[in-house]
Amino acid sequence: MNGALPTKRNYECSQAVRGEFFSTGAEVNILIYVDGTMHKRLERLAKKNGKPVTDLVNQLLKRDLELLENLS
Repeated sequence: MNGALPTKRNYECSQAVRGEFFSTGAEVNILIYVDGTMHKRLERLAKKNGKPVTDLVNQLLKRDLELLENLS
């Protein structure tokens, strides 16, 4: 096996409840991978502005998305 989890052909789902773990308004966090040089630049800029890298990345993405949406 190559590290993958074993799988079954059939799963028993007769007692499953649809939406049992769904939460309205839940916040979703995703990982964004950047290269080492970009990470250092983001850290330096975030430190200079006294904010976490996460806040800086969100600010940059929001601004870029607004620019892209206005172009289309």
